[in-house]
Amino acid sequence: MNWGKSIILAFILFATFIAVLVTVCMRQDVSLVTKDYYQEELKYQDQIERMANTAALPDKPVISASAQHGLTLSFDQLPNIEAGKLTLFCPANAAADRTFVLQATPETTQVFGSNLPQGMYRARMTWRMQGREFYLEEIVHL
Repeated sequence: MNWGKSIILAFILFATFIAVLVTVCMRQDVSLVTKDYYQEELKYQDQIERMANTAALPDKPVISASAQHGLTLSFDQLPNIEAGKLTLFCPANAAADRTFVLQATPETTQVFGSNLPQGMYRARMTWRMQGREFYLEEIVHL
């Protein structure tokens, strides 16, 4: 084989490699953490205040998970909650995201979603109590 054929063969192999690489890269799903990322960023000062309110609580909510019972929320102040929600964000699969409404009940424990897919979730809890807003975020593994 002479040099001309080797150069042409190398060029063809390189072009094939680039074509395969571009095809694989174009098929990857590239998405932001949330669809309204920039609007949420502008509201972040309110989020900082919510986290400061949560840090000042003597007893913070505890979010735990098990395969049998699903997600369990334990919070001594649960009967005092005016409104709230618990959002499960699965970074690996947006279809597994769930949102649950917190109910003010005499119980101090609530159980959510026993049929959740296994994986890592970012549990984001927001609630209002005594006219103030609170925010807690924890990583939960099912």
